[in-house]
Amino acid sequence: MKYSLIVPVYNRPNEVDELLDSLTRQSFKDFEVIIVEDGSKVKCEDIVKKYSDKLDIHYYYKENSGPGQSRNYGAERSKGEYLIVVDSDVVVPQDYFKEVEAELNREPSDAFGGPDSAHPSFTDTQKAISYSMTSFFTTGGIRGGKKKLDKFYPRSFNMGIRRDVYMKLGGFSKMRFGEDIDFSIRIFKAGYKCRLFPEAWVWHKRRTDFRKFFRQVYNSGIARINLYKKYPESLKLVHLLPMVFTVGCILLILISAVGRALMEFDDIHRWYYMCALPWLPILFYAAVIAIDSSIKNRSIKIGILSIAAAFIQLSGYGFGFIEAWWKRCVQGKDEFRAFEKNFYK
Repeated sequence: MKYSLIVPVYNRPNEVDELLDSLTRQSFKDFEVIIVEDGSKVKCEDIVKKYSDKLDIHYYYKENSGPGQSRNYGAERSKGEYLIVVDSDVVVPQDYFKEVEAELNREPSDAFGGPDSAHPSFTDTQKAISYSMTSFFTTGGIRGGKKKLDKFYPRSFNMGIRRDVYMKLGGFSKMRFGEDIDFSIRIFKAGYKCRLFPEAWVWHKRRTDFRKFFRQVYNSGIARINLYKKYPESLKLVHLLPMVFTVGCILLILISAVGRALMEFDDIHRWYYMCALPWLPILFYAAVIAIDSSIKNRSIKIGILSIAAAFIQLSGYGFGFIEAWWKRCVQGKDEFRAFEKNFYK
């Protein structure tokens, strides 16, 4: 068996159905699928049974322990030479395994990962969220883009690793969020070779609305500080940008508000400099996002929605980062006491 695809699942049977359906169309067939139900109340077992005659598929149910430990559970029961982990909310193009195989044949690698994209069937909001998580203007391209401000770290929505390396490193940690970056850091620190496979991409749904998306990126900001506490060298300039953006926007808005409160509107020149001018950087950034997203998505509506998605992505991450910095670095709390409600339910 060449590949084992491991999928942790929590209350998402419909997503699993779409993922498994896409796997039946793979042009490369030497793989097994391992579904690990992580204590779900809404199980996907019946969905999995639908594909038992189409895929080499195995279903396991376990008590809830988080995605990282569920992947480890699946890895222990896998047979593949390479383990590939994906999230349940992805859809896999038909040549995914073919592209992975081609990259490994071209240049062997101990670990790898691929980028993600929005499927044409996704809602406009999902496409805007996808843009905000992959654009150079929002994340610096660090999530798999060819242009990036930091080296590539595989993410758990599309991540592969040699089985023996996985076992030597002990798999994923018990972190509730950021466990994939933690694993990637340990891969690099152990001296293993890790590469981006640009053509081995997946369609990734992410969150379906902005409220859920804010919570996701907020937790990602928290996770970045938790990673910093474990690996101080892992914190790079690009990771500080969302916090700088968040604080900068707040300061610009406060300057504008204070300026308006302290002056009369009939002094148009002073009003412009004190009230309107602080908004120009924000409006300029919004225009860049709208234009770039509209062109890439061929939709003005998605371009406009991408403004909201970008500001949510950056500010959500920034607020989570600031809260975690205060609790972990200033107050000195450990990650369990600081974020028990967020991470360890």
